[in-house]
Amino acid sequence: MKTATHKPLRLCAAFALVTAMVSPLRGQELDYRTFMGQVMEHNLSYAAAKLDRSISEADLSAAKKFTDPTLSAEYGNNSDWDIAMGQSLSFELGKTISFGKRAARIEVARHNLDASDAGLRLFALDLRAEATLAFIDALLARDLVQIGQQNAQHMLSLYRSDSLRHATGELSEIDVMQTRLEANIAQQDYLALLVDYRNALIQLDQLMGSPAVSTQSVAGQLGTPLKHYNLQDLLLAADTLRLDILQGRHMALASQSELKQTRRERLPDIDLALGVNYNTRVHNEEAPAPEFFGYTVGVSIPLPFSNLNRGDIRASQFKAQQAGLQTEILRRQAQAEITKAYNNYHSALNRLTDYNTVIISNAQQVLEGKMYAYQRGETSLLEVINAQHTYNELRQAYSECLHSCLAAWVELERCAGTGNFGLE
Repeated sequence: MKTATHKPLRLCAAFALVTAMVSPLRGQELDYRTFMGQVMEHNLSYAAAKLDRSISEADLSAAKKFTDPTLSAEYGNNSDWDIAMGQSLSFELGKTISFGKRAARIEVARHNLDASDAGLRLFALDLRAEATLAFIDALLARDLVQIGQQNAQHMLSLYRSDSLRHATGELSEIDVMQTRLEANIAQQDYLALLVDYRNALIQLDQLMGSPAVSTQSVAGQLGTPLKHYNLQDLLLAADTLRLDILQGRHMALASQSELKQTRRERLPDIDLALGVNYNTRVHNEEAPAPEFFGYTVGVSIPLPFSNLNRGDIRASQFKAQQAGLQTEILRRQAQAEITKAYNNYHSALNRLTDYNTVIISNAQQVLEGKMYAYQRGETSLLEVINAQHTYNELRQAYSECLHSCLAAWVELERCAGTGNFGLE
């Protein structure tokens, strides 16, 4: 009798400790709208991605600069202290004139900025999808914890009841031992689910850019999107909605502009110079000269023999062709991704029809009936345990199916480029 009375106390104390562990998770709840606001405002990866666009803006500003003029000064002394040949002072202002190079640089930088802008919007879309999936994972983990907690409580209650029935001689020691084992297994399963839930909440904190902040719980329910899509409409709209395709187009345009810039860079620059010279009076008796000012105008034109080597032109042409092919690859990849995401979404919806609240309610009624018969000694403990497992598995499968359906929906919205996967 000591075994039957002492062990229930230890098992109850252990479960009370576990319940105390999960009680903080029922405190302040994090809803989806607040979560997404924190993610888009404080996520460090998104903040770093924004700098790429800032860099492109700075590159565009730098591309608009002009070449600076040059000013040179020269002083000459023609042995004035020996043979009185006089002194000279000259100033020259020069400027390099290039043809179309600045405009080509600006065009390249502008296309790169457009590509960076599309890339930033794509990053934001992927981040929102990732954050939404993480929130859905947390909702599933929370629901599984609740199922595990209820199962552990139920098995503990059954163990208490069987211990009392054993004390009165209604049940054998083997039956009580089996109930105690099932209660211990349920408690261990619950602990594992609780760890998964805590880790899911940590992932939410990390996405919000505040891993040191401990989110206690999440608010919301897993549901069914129940949105209908037309595959052909999604495929046709992909060219305008998919941001990676838009980014690829801008990068292809940038490659074309780089080819134009390379050709412009091969044009020779012309250096213009305008100078003024001042010469003092020459007092030398053999060759005297008066004081005078002189003016010079110069033009310097290089001979572009190096342009015979067209390696840079060919490299730019190949890069432009490559960028065009990569854009086409993105288009075809988008078509495949959308089709697969569409199929996965409808497959998840079809699987969801196998589970509903009516089936779960029936399983609960079966469990309650088995429990009632077991208390009256009309059925075995094994039948009760089987009914309990069936009820738990159905609840878990239903939650997991809802999660899969939502995840497939988010992926379809991401692949389609719409990003309309808010859970508000």
